[in-house]
Amino acid sequence: MKFVDKHGRAPQPTEDRDIFERLCAVRLERIRAQADCQQLVAHLDTHGLLSGGVGVAEGQAEFKDDASLLAELGVVPPAEVDITVLRHVKSRDEVRAAEEIAQRERCEDFDQFKPLFDQMQAELAAGVREAREFGRDPSVAQGDFFILSGQVVYVADMGEAIKAPNGESDARLRVIFANGTQSNLLRRSLQRALYKDETGRRITVPSAGPLFGASSEGEDLESGTIYVLRSKSNHPDVAAHRNLIHKIGVTGGSVETRISQAVNDATYLLAEVEIVATYKLFNINRGKLENLLHRVFAPARIDLTIEDRFGRAVQPKEWYLVPLAAIDEAVAKVRDGSITQFTYDPTSATLIGNVANT
Repeated sequence: MKFVDKHGRAPQPTEDRDIFERLCAVRLERIRAQADCQQLVAHLDTHGLLSGGVGVAEGQAEFKDDASLLAELGVVPPAEVDITVLRHVKSRDEVRAAEEIAQRERCEDFDQFKPLFDQMQAELAAGVREAREFGRDPSVAQGDFFILSGQVVYVADMGEAIKAPNGESDARLRVIFANGTQSNLLRRSLQRALYKDETGRRITVPSAGPLFGASSEGEDLESGTIYVLRSKSNHPDVAAHRNLIHKIGVTGGSVETRISQAVNDATYLLAEVEIVATYKLFNINRGKLENLLHRVFAPARIDLTIEDRFGRAVQPKEWYLVPLAAIDEAVAKVRDGSITQFTYDPTSATLIGNVANT
């Protein structure tokens, strides 16, 4: 009835019609051919379809079986297949790899690893690390981070090399997941899982080596300057700790030019500032380094609210309650590549090492 209401005619079973119309036509002819069926639906026949109204479907179709009906409708059934050949079924190797990944248990000493996950996330956000497609580097080593099925994975331990059934080298891993679970799986199982996961990623290690020096050498290109400022603001909180409150930033131009309008800029507390230290950078990504320094000193960031020139409350960033000596120490650790292993401790006013793998 719905078909007639929509198209104004009875459905036709000819090949030029779509499969849904042809199905309707076949069903209509079957009902017409059976008196008991006609009696059941006669009260619904508002269009006279049972008597051939609204256009008559061509020739009654008779079908011996479902295969005949499918053939008439143009649907070709699949060819005979060998029942000994498994189709759409994972191989035993694939099943075994999936089982090993899935067999996780609670990590009882996860509190020792959580700081490593936190540090890695901060470095990823700061651009010190990157998430790259796994296939570009398929190696797996102790201390590596990966992303598998949206979950961060840390290789906490790797056992002695063993020989896999196919003769290739393998090793048993202790893998820690960011959700506090762990799994003891084979290295090749982890590699297979990462390969098969379209979103599988390797999280790169922080770049090592000298990041900047006092002068350029060879083909080094100057990239900018780390600067440390001290405010001359009369704000009570700033005045009370003037020698300890510093702004840490990175610029690609002149520091003097950058701070020339400090008294009109809430970023500089709407007051003049003095430059207390600068460090030249060479061949460095300024934004990434600035984010890294801010991450290291985040525990000492001051919570200060001032009014801008329009009377609106603002909270300037990049100001830290930290002595200059600690900033000098951080710069030295940037130079030797170890800065990612440290965080500033406001209590001792020093840099402390992050929790290491045990």
